[in-house]
Amino acid sequence: MAVAVEKLITSDILKPGRYLGNERLAVHKAWDTAEIRWVLTYPEVYEVGASNLGHIILYNILNAQPRQLCDRAYLPGQDLAAKLRETNTPLFAVESKRSLTEFDILGFSLSYELGATNILEMLDLAGIPLTWRERQKAGEARGELTNLQSQFPLIFAGGQTATSNPEPYADFFDFIALGDGEELLPEIGLVLEFGKQARLSREDILLDLAQIPGVYVPQFYDMAEDGSVYPCRPDVPKRILRRVATPIPAYSIGLVPYVETVHDRLTIEIRRGCTRGCRFCQPGMLTRPARDVEPDQVVEAIEQGMRATGYNEFSLLSLSCSDYLSLPAVGMEIKNRLKNENISLTLPSQRVDRFDENIANILGGTRQGGLTFAPEAGTQRMRDIVNKGLTNEELLRGVKTAWEQGWDKIKLYFMIGLPGETDADVLGIAETVSWLQRECRGKGRKPLNFNLTISNFTPKPHTPFQWHSVSTTEFKRKQNLLRQEFRRIKGVKVNFTDVRISAMEDFVGRGDRNLGKVVRRAWELGAGMDSWYENLDQAFSAWGDAIAQAGLDWKYRQVENGEWNLFHAQDQTRSKDAENGPQTPLIAFPSTDAINLVSPHSLDTPLPWDHIDTGIDKKWLKEDLQRALEAAIVPDCSFEGCSHCGVCGTDFGHNIVIESPAIPKFAGEFVPNTTKVQRLRVWFGKQGNMALVSHLDLIRLFDRVVRRAGLPIAFTGGFHPMPRISVATALALGATSSGEIADFELTVPVAVDTFREQLVREMPTDIPIYDVEQIDLKTPAATQLLETAEYLITIAAFEEVTPIQWQEWIDTIKAKDELWYEHTTKSGKSQLINLRDRLFELELVENYNCIAESISVIRYVGSYRQDGFLLRPEQILFMLGIVASGEFQLLHIHRNRLILAV
Repeated sequence: MAVAVEKLITSDILKPGRYLGNERLAVHKAWDTAEIRWVLTYPEVYEVGASNLGHIILYNILNAQPRQLCDRAYLPGQDLAAKLRETNTPLFAVESKRSLTEFDILGFSLSYELGATNILEMLDLAGIPLTWRERQKAGEARGELTNLQSQFPLIFAGGQTATSNPEPYADFFDFIALGDGEELLPEIGLVLEFGKQARLSREDILLDLAQIPGVYVPQFYDMAEDGSVYPCRPDVPKRILRRVATPIPAYSIGLVPYVETVHDRLTIEIRRGCTRGCRFCQPGMLTRPARDVEPDQVVEAIEQGMRATGYNEFSLLSLSCSDYLSLPAVGMEIKNRLKNENISLTLPSQRVDRFDENIANILGGTRQGGLTFAPEAGTQRMRDIVNKGLTNEELLRGVKTAWEQGWDKIKLYFMIGLPGETDADVLGIAETVSWLQRECRGKGRKPLNFNLTISNFTPKPHTPFQWHSVSTTEFKRKQNLLRQEFRRIKGVKVNFTDVRISAMEDFVGRGDRNLGKVVRRAWELGAGMDSWYENLDQAFSAWGDAIAQAGLDWKYRQVENGEWNLFHAQDQTRSKDAENGPQTPLIAFPSTDAINLVSPHSLDTPLPWDHIDTGIDKKWLKEDLQRALEAAIVPDCSFEGCSHCGVCGTDFGHNIVIESPAIPKFAGEFVPNTTKVQRLRVWFGKQGNMALVSHLDLIRLFDRVVRRAGLPIAFTGGFHPMPRISVATALALGATSSGEIADFELTVPVAVDTFREQLVREMPTDIPIYDVEQIDLKTPAATQLLETAEYLITIAAFEEVTPIQWQEWIDTIKAKDELWYEHTTKSGKSQLINLRDRLFELELVENYNCIAESISVIRYVGSYRQDGFLLRPEQILFMLGIVASGEFQLLHIHRNRLILAV
């Protein structure tokens, strides 16, 4: 029987704060005033989904639309998923706590080839049939095909993987949103609103949606025997355009979680799209043209965002941040404006050839972050083949600049298995790293250390290398080559990608509609995303079994054996040439005609994703592949001549490159103000949903509240200055309180009433502020003064017990001088402690009987010294168990007050 969701979100599950939906800047729109009700779902755990920038932007945009409402849902942890299934409770949206089936439309982000199993998990938890055909049949059986108000919402997907090749997932979705969603989703909302008001059938609504550029409705298309896709009705387009939108930084400000997330910072997009033309890079091909954001908009969004969120860190996001010419100017402007607030800037992986002192100066702050570069290949020849546009001199200059600016450890990304790669190129990775270490040595400096990630090249649709793959055996051999080589190099940590994951990504990513049954069976066998990290062997086995059961193991072996490898053609043409004369040199490549003659997959063979119009001409991809075979470089068309890829035009727009403004003069690093002129002691509570927020998350919340309120908090000294906020003690997760204490130390005096008013304004309502008092700076911290604590605990006995019996048990405890308890220390040692010495007051407050149990509320005052001499609520149950010779259950803990020594 389904139960209220709130009863499932309890302290016994991992991080219950994930599911509260009460984040700062969350938008709670009235249900009854909305015509169309969306749920944006991220098929990952909350910590990943809630910090995804695209998720935040689209959530804000949809809630800005009139008559539209947008809620959110995430993949629940295994513990909550088990509870949902045990109680037959459907998966819910976090803000409204409504079942996902109550909404009109449910959108998933699909950004990874193997991520679809999580989507199926969420649909199953929501009680929604997995495929559009099953949903259609269920609707027909109930006679509910007349409008949107049927049993199930429309299900769609968007994201990079959905845009590049939606076919392996086509069975599961009513439609796919291709490309940027900022303009596309509101257009979809308008069509749904009209269709709902006109009571159109679901088929007619989907047909209207199919007329919107960027909307692909798989049920209106069929698959040919060769895997290609064509319309099965005349009123839908043969090819579906990818949508392109202009970034709007203001929509990036929102959703400040109380739970620590993967990207626990403000993120602002500065440039969308990349025209560097790396031939392996799908995002670079799928996001053209490149569009810079106006520097003033970026600066304004960051300044407003930091004030609104209270974050102490922000990140500037782009596929290639260094290609945003205004990066040094924007970074320095923000650094100067927020100079006194201990703010740090982080950047994703950067172009090493553009890294200079200007960029080094804006990074970090008092907390210098990590630095990541992606040379991709270890030799100049390989970097030219992939069109990386990076020379050895530029690589050394960038790394040496970082070392000279104080970085002792740098992360580098490399790839193996790229087209045309030889063993010399593979070993060139180790040689390059060793060379960089030798060049970056100096007196008084630590040797430069590297953290390397060496991934296996996985071909992606819509790239020049989409016709190529490498056998898993070859990947393993090359990994072993590098392992042996790196054993001789100190100061290098090397991480390799598992070849099985790479092969599976390749198999699914370039598959056709036949793979839908594989994805479904893999999910049924337990191949969720989390299983790749928890038990890779089990996950791989599940996928392998699913492929075999679908009768596609022969096709998977093609991928494992690298049978899409263009350079089989090279080997075969070499052997033919050897019969007629001198053998082709090692670095010579076959012509396109030669590839077409001998490759099992001709370049002209239709591909499952050919009906997706990304703007890039397939003919250009073939030509660029030929240029790769010749190791010819194509310049970046944002800064040099047009490469004629086919993107620029009315449908997709043109590159927008903004010249950099002058770089402001550096106003100096943040110097922590350690001056303490005032200490304020705050008494506060922790109630409602905030009881499910952990102590560490509460500390982060206080930091952000102080920043948002603009209070002049003092900082500690040292390399990592921290705000001088001291919470007296932690409260157990799930416990409520009306008596918590925190000390705040300020650099300038603030009136007590003003401080309280500003604090209350920024605090969640479930953390009430009861009192603020100024205390002497020399007074010991509240933590040191703790003596006792008063609790109200709710206890259940598993039988009916009269109030008189409860009182007798309490009197028996109070009459005893000794109640011994075996305590295990952190070191694992056991010691006997007399609990009675720690109990000062005990009384029955309330009692009532329910079916087969008796519930009482008991107040007690016990020792709460920070030297370990304390009495915990569960120890009261232990004492009751001794005197009553029975078992009790602790239902709730409420801390009334903390009592300080005078």
